[in-house]
Amino acid sequence: MFESRPNRGAEVVFVGRSNVGKSTLMRELTGHNFDTGGKPGVTRSPNHYDWASEDFVLTDLPGFGFMSGVPEDQRERIKTDIVRYLEDHADEILVGVLVVDGKSAVDIIDRHSGEDEIPYDVEMFYFLRDLGIPVVVAVNKMDKVDDEDERLDELCDRLGLHPPWKQWRDTVAPISAKRESIDALNEAIKTHLHDQKRDDLFKFFS
Repeated sequence: MFESRPNRGAEVVFVGRSNVGKSTLMRELTGHNFDTGGKPGVTRSPNHYDWASEDFVLTDLPGFGFMSGVPEDQRERIKTDIVRYLEDHADEILVGVLVVDGKSAVDIIDRHSGEDEIPYDVEMFYFLRDLGIPVVVAVNKMDKVDDEDERLDELCDRLGLHPPWKQWRDTVAPISAKRESIDALNEAIKTHLHDQKRDDLFKFFS
């Protein structure tokens, strides 16, 4: 399932729990329609978008974490596959975008924070960083959040980023994919592409 990656040297990957709106975001970025299920876990293998002639691919990795109707061993297998994919392609990945649900991310992180438990989102954030991949946290569904600054400050706190969130604009991007409001994400991605001398890819994030 994970062997289908196109032979492209530059990549931006999207990871996140099921049902955080990754597929809607990918549709907004690429203009391509594909299966978004009301049911979590519709995307089980990576979706690769290498529609451009450039040596570049956008990859939507399967959702991880709880999925109703999906057995735990299969959930763990998906997570293992994601980890392996990121490790295998770390050198080609220019930016890793961790998509979270702005309304529920802090609550989910708090629910899964225990002595011997690291929440998936926090774990994935640091895993990408440990691989040397610049990370942008796309905080989706912000149109449903009342106190945006407070919620984003709390999320930064959980990720070990010292609030206020506004000093982390290259790392934290509040968006609403359904409302076609993704400018903050595009700007953050472009910051990291510029750092890696890949301004030629800006047109994909404008």
